[in-house]
Formats: sequence, C-alpha cells, structure tokens
Amino acid sequence: MGSNLLILIYLLASITFIIGLKMLSHPARARRGNLIAAAGMTAAIAGTIFLYKDENGNALHNYAWIFGGLLIGGTIGTIAARKVKMTAMPEMVSMFNGMGGACAALISVVEFGHLMHGLQSAPGLTVIDAAFQSGLRQHLLIIVAGLVIGSISFAGSMVAWAKLNGKIKDFVFKGQHLFNIALLLIILFMSVYLIGWLPAGGVSLFYIILGLSLIYGVFFVMPIGGADMPVVISLLNSFTGVAAACAGFLYDNIAMLTGGILVGAAGTLLTILMCKAMNRSLLNVLIGSFGAGNKSTGGIKEHGNYKEISLSDAAMIMNYAHKIIIVPGYGLAVAQAQHSCHELEKVLEAKGVEVTYAIHPVAGRMPGHMNVLLAEADVSYDKLQEMEQANEAFPATDVALVLGANDVVNPAAKTDPSSPIYGMPILDVELARAVIVNKRSMKPGYAGIENDLFFRPKTSMLFGDAKKVLQDLIGELKAL
Repeated sequence: MGSNLLILIYLLASITFIIGLKMLSHPARARRGNLIAAAGMTAAIAGTIFLYKDENGNALHNYAWIFGGLLIGGTIGTIAARKVKMTAMPEMVSMFNGMGGACAALISVVEFGHLMHGLQSAPGLTVIDAAFQSGLRQHLLIIVAGLVIGSISFAGSMVAWAKLNGKIKDFVFKGQHLFNIALLLIILFMSVYLIGWLPAGGVSLFYIILGLSLIYGVFFVMPIGGADMPVVISLLNSFTGVAAACAGFLYDNIAMLTGGILVGAAGTLLTILMCKAMNRSLLNVLIGSFGAGNKSTGGIKEHGNYKEISLSDAAMIMNYAHKIIIVPGYGLAVAQAQHSCHELEKVLEAKGVEVTYAIHPVAGRMPGHMNVLLAEADVSYDKLQEMEQANEAFPATDVALVLGANDVVNPAAKTDPSSPIYGMPILDVELARAVIVNKRSMKPGYAGIENDLFFRPKTSMLFGDAKKVLQDLIGELKAL
C-alpha cells in the first residue's frame, strides 16, 4: 500500500512540475506556477521520507540527518532569497544551479561505492563477470554520466558565479580551446573504458574522472565572458537538469526523472533561443567568447563628440511627447531604480503620454533579468514589448529612454563588420525621433566595446545614477 501511494505521489508531483512550468510562460501566472510546483516537490520529499522502503522492506531511519539537512539548507536558501539584490540575482541563480550539479555528482559517488561493494562481495565471481552477469553496465553508465555532467555543471556554475560577482576575471591562454577539447576527450575515453571493462582499479579511475570533470568545468567557463554569460548560465542549467535526470534513473524515481528532464529540456531550448536572439551558434558562443578580452580599439575622438542634456530639457521633451519607449538595462538593476522607473511611467501617463518597455532577450546578466526586475516594481506585463515588436514601434516613437542598456542598443552590431557583436539583433532605438541615454559614464558596456549610438546626432546623454536621475526627472515633470 505504501509503495503504491508513494508512486501516486511521485506521479502527482510530476504533473505539478509540468503545470508549474507551463504557468511560468506568463508573468501573471508565474508566481502561482512556482507555488504549485513547490507544493508538488514538498509532497515528493515528504513521501520519500515517510513512505519509501528498499527492496528488503527497510524504511528510512536516519531522520536526524535528513531533517537536519532540510533545516540547514532551507534556512540558508530562504535567507539568501530574501536578502539578494536584483543585481545579484544572476550569480545567486548560478550558485544554486551549481549546488544542484554537486548533488547529482555526489549521488553518483555514493551509488558507485554501493555498486563496487556489491560486485566485490559477489560469491564466486570476478568483478568483471559479476558486472556482466548482473546486467549492471547500464547502471554504471548512468552513474558515470551523472558524475561527469554534474561535476562540470558544479564547477562551471561556481566560476560563472565568481565572474558575475566580480571575484575573478576572464582567463584566456593560447590554445585554451584545444586544451579543453583534449581534456574532454580524455574524460570521455576514461569513462568508456571504465564502463566497458571495469578494471580492477576502477575506484581510482572513477575519482580521476571526477577530478578531471571538475577541472574541465572551470576551464570550460573561464574564457567566456561579456554578453555571452546569460547563454552560459542557461546552458549550465540544462546540464544540471540532465544530471538530475540521471539520478532519477538510478533510483527509478518518477518525480526526480521528470523534474530533471524538464529542467534539461527547458534550459536547452532557452539556450537555443538566446543564441538565436544573438544571431550566433552555440559553438560560436563557446569558442568565440565575445566580451572575453575584447576591448574597444577606438576612443571617443574616433567616434566624434557626444552631447549632454540637462534634466530640465529632458523633462520638457518627455512632457510633450506622445509615445515613449523605455529600454531597461543592467545599469537600471545596479541602481535599484525599477520602482522609480515605474513611478516615472505613471507620472508620464497622467500627462497623457503612452509608455511601454522594450526588452532585449539577453539584456542583463541572465535570461529574463529585465522582466523579473520590472515585475518586482509591479510594471504591467502588457507594457513589456519583445525585441521584434519594439523595433516595429520605434519609428513612431517620440523618445527612446535608454536606462543603463549598452550592447543591446549598439548600432555597430548592424553597421560594423569588424565589431565583435556584428550580426547580433539589437533594439533599434536610433529610429526614434529622440534618444536619451542614462549612464554613469562613457565607459563601455559588458562586451567591452564603444557604443556608436552615444555619438549619433539624435542621441543625448544624461549622466548620473539611474535612481537619482529618474527621481529628479519625476520632480521636474511634476513641476511643469
């Protein structure tokens, strides 16, 4: 009875995962979808703790360790989620994703120990014969796959976290990509050898594979930087999902398997969509690595002069506009100015101005960063325009207000074949009648290149912290 009930709980949990993922496709339902999926996961965990029994009918008994881990992990996760700033959200996602990969790798380590203990204790059989006769090759394949993928995901995610956090910089050396390929081939060769022949020194080889996978994860992400980081985060997320699915296979756990497959598939699809949004292949992202070591070769003099605009003049232009499109970027997140931005929107609308937002697929430091940022300030989802929709609207727009965005509005992506971002689809803000760009300084963006937009005749620079600038703009508009 208990076993059948547990299977039913796993099945219901799997259904909640699918429903939750479906609801995440729309911001209005996303919160509810998260809660539904979380409820399913809670039920699956509780069912495992209280209803699970092994093949000998033994239930779990180490409740102190189980609930101790749940309490510690739950407390740390809750505090981290509540205290994290929106600017730090990408690195938190990377860290939590890395923890998932580490869990999958540790499961493989534990299960490999159990497997080897069982094979070595098989009466009258050598280790190799026991493996073949027990039909455990497939079991070993899943263990090694979970180990390699989980270890790469963990190490790579930790490097991504450190790079986004500013703790380490991009690291590139001559022949690094060839080194990475050679290291990956060595890992694959050792894995095939271990699975196919299971040598007497299999335990040592297993841990060598673990160590090499961790090293590969580090060098895999090290050279990637700049505007490619959102793609890497998404890719590593899919790795963790696949590793979790391997753990689901090991334990014949429907909920874990479904959850892993959903995460792996969603991460893969998101990676493909983001590459498409950047007009680059995944191979080009992993090998080209624009933003990693690419610095602007030109100075301000080569682009001409830029012009500044005062707060009062900017307020005057916006006050008499009929349509304004706001383009949020990472600078908006850094300044924690999303609430001020929403207040500006309400002030303008009270004056009869139509206000919408243009969202580039790779704006910010992770997929959907700007969407989450604006949702936190209660900006209506109906006002968020995707890149294609916004680009159609820019020619009929009076003012494009760029807040901290840089690379995603750089016309060099369309006009300069020598630019490292050439070919990447951008938001065509230069088509608006007037462009106001808010930045702290003329420093290049995350991809490390100068922005031609700042030197265009229709562009005016409004320097300063985004939050203070927006608050001052609001004050100026109210005074008009």
